[in-house]
Amino acid sequence: MRLVFMGTPDFAARCLDALIAAGHDIAAVYTRAPQPAGRGKKERKSPAHKIALERGLDVRTPKGFRKAEVVEDLTALQADAAIVVAYGVILPAPALAATRLGCFNLHASLLPRWRGAAPIQRAIMAGDATTGVQVMRMEEGLDTGPVMLSETTPICADDTFATLHDRLAGIGAELLPRFLAALEQGRIEEAPQSADGVTYAEKISPEEARIDWTRSAVEVDRHVRGLSPFPGAWAEAARDGEAVRVKALMSALADCDRAEVAPGTVLEADERLIVACGDGAVELVRLQRAGKSAQDASAFLRGFPLAPGDRL
Repeated sequence: MRLVFMGTPDFAARCLDALIAAGHDIAAVYTRAPQPAGRGKKERKSPAHKIALERGLDVRTPKGFRKAEVVEDLTALQADAAIVVAYGVILPAPALAATRLGCFNLHASLLPRWRGAAPIQRAIMAGDATTGVQVMRMEEGLDTGPVMLSETTPICADDTFATLHDRLAGIGAELLPRFLAALEQGRIEEAPQSADGVTYAEKISPEEARIDWTRSAVEVDRHVRGLSPFPGAWAEAARDGEAVRVKALMSALADCDRAEVAPGTVLEADERLIVACGDGAVELVRLQRAGKSAQDASAFLRGFPLAPGDRL
């Protein structure tokens, strides 16, 4: 099929690669414009942008589709369909109607649960047992369109955002060519989303990433894993009279006597770092200080000593 692809991050890049490998004709790739990044603030192209350039594809980076000429350029491509994967740009009705069959979005949740920007993180943080990827026909509403094809996967007790993201990206990259084959042959059915069970996956704010030690150990563990490695759950530790921000990148529930101490109190800090929560305790397995590499707890504690009774 002749396709327009719209996507930005690694998740999208893997899907674009799969569509190219399946033999589809990619008329153009729409992605977010390069953004300043790093200490030098050099413009960095998105992963989908890089893949498109490597494959010699036409790359377009409009800020939006409100201008008539942008929609006209999209329509002029005469594509069969548009495939949208974590694009990050809103498509108004004229853009949604600019291809022969319409626009289809690959979304990383089981809709209507976790519509919106951060479905993978929110699913882990909420303690969901299962998630998946779904292809839906796009409407003007936020992830409200009918679902056309789905695959599910369990969320494991040691899953982080990174591990679940990569697994779902692989599932999505396999699902899209299968979906398009069924669509081309007219073998696809559309199922309206249920009006029940709607939840929204809001973006993670920097302040929300801060660990709330008054929550239960189960909740803190999910919080750490759901935000690892980005943006990273964080806490502050005192060092030479100053507060030092520390990211927790991996955690586990700890079988430890919490005793009667305040939440956030260090219970053990030799080879393991165990911290009291509102109910139970967590072991912080992997940590990172600003400007430093990520380290296992034992290495972290050698360079940044903590002691039982210290507070995070």
